[in-house]
Amino acid sequence: MGYIYKTQPFEHQRQALIEGADKSNFAYFMEMGTGKTKVSIDNMAYLYQEEKVNVVLVVAPNSVYHNWKNEISTHCPVDTTIHTHKQDKKFVYKSGALHWFLINVEAFSHSSGVKAVQSLINEYYDTMCMIIDESTTIKNRSAKRTKSLIKIAEKIKYKRILTGSPITKSPLDLFSQCKFLDEALLGFNNFYSFRARYCHMKSVQLSNGGRQIALPLYFTNLNELEKKVKSFSFRVKKEDCLDLPSKIYQKRLITLSSEQQTLYNSLRTFARAVFQDQEASYSNKLTEIIKLHQVCNGFFVSDEGEKKSLTNAKLTELINILEEIDGKVIIWANYVHNIETIIDTLNKKFGQDTTVAIYGAVSVEDRNKAVKDFQTNKGVRFFIGNPSTGGYGLNLTQATTVIYFSNSYNLEVRQQSEDRAHRIGQKNKVTYIDLVADKTIDEFILKALNKKLKISAQTLGEEVLEFL
Repeated sequence: MGYIYKTQPFEHQRQALIEGADKSNFAYFMEMGTGKTKVSIDNMAYLYQEEKVNVVLVVAPNSVYHNWKNEISTHCPVDTTIHTHKQDKKFVYKSGALHWFLINVEAFSHSSGVKAVQSLINEYYDTMCMIIDESTTIKNRSAKRTKSLIKIAEKIKYKRILTGSPITKSPLDLFSQCKFLDEALLGFNNFYSFRARYCHMKSVQLSNGGRQIALPLYFTNLNELEKKVKSFSFRVKKEDCLDLPSKIYQKRLITLSSEQQTLYNSLRTFARAVFQDQEASYSNKLTEIIKLHQVCNGFFVSDEGEKKSLTNAKLTELINILEEIDGKVIIWANYVHNIETIIDTLNKKFGQDTTVAIYGAVSVEDRNKAVKDFQTNKGVRFFIGNPSTGGYGLNLTQATTVIYFSNSYNLEVRQQSEDRAHRIGQKNKVTYIDLVADKTIDEFILKALNKKLKISAQTLGEEVLEFL
């Protein structure tokens, strides 16, 4: 193919584009960290150059679709316009450009999402591609957003789905994702016919003589299903990508909940006054940063020492990520409140025996057991810890993903905690994901770490004001 890249691809990305370039409906089932967003952008630019597509509708989770702007600017070799739902007032078509419309998947849980894109689809459907990034967000066939997206996509000429883990619980997860592309791909227009072919069910009666529900007993004909899926998809895992770097970094931008944002704005106003006071001490400045940082991470400690939990957007995104990926995961958090909340949330979501933890409240004996269980017990999937406590000396090489729920300013702690997974004994690539509250002190902290800055009184006085 005669496509000229703006940024050179890895070999697996080149192969992905070759396989999906001209297809009307295609799935990029590429594990997190292998660059499926770049592949999709190149695919859209290729179709634009072939005069087949001039409008791209990207539907993605809130933390992901914000990143598409940067990725498009980085990788797209043709002139573009980018319209972001709720940020840009009106979609304007400009001749000689590839047009991108970015929207949060959650918008389609309400009628507002459909209204926002319906006129666009009606006008450009024949030269449009619709992309659902992290397509497991529509695996629930009963969800309103799933029904809405499948319905509005029916007449769009080109469609793509992207995810690293198309099956998070069972092969039945595939049905609605593939139906979005084209129900003919799997050969079933009815979920129950699809289920009958690939799954044997059993009836279970709820307690106290309640109603009966059907649960999967076992799956069958999976070789046939795999063959069908391969005909319209490209699948790759990090372990298959020999030219990938051993460390892969990603950032998930989080929009604070309304409760967090209100409190953050109030604290930020006071913090600005403190930072502009030339007589304010380093300690006073640092205290204000910590307060802002705590709000970003879902809680607040009053001057009287009372701790209050807030609606936590980071916790929601953490669960979204864990449902997207396979394998064992390390989750680092700097506050005990977050660590204990994460432990409780994951135990409820994934089961009591899936998590181990190391932080101040855990005894030395239990810490040793936690490491051993994480390394040797297949049922233990999550290691939650404080990087200052668990970030030194431990061998956690069974993890292929490391998530920083929060960061501190300590560069040494960050480097040491990264190397708990990336060390001798690690046989796979390791993906590091930073959860960063958008337009907050979180961004300053990550910037400081990336620039290898040491936080000093001068730094606090000059650079933090940019983020307040």
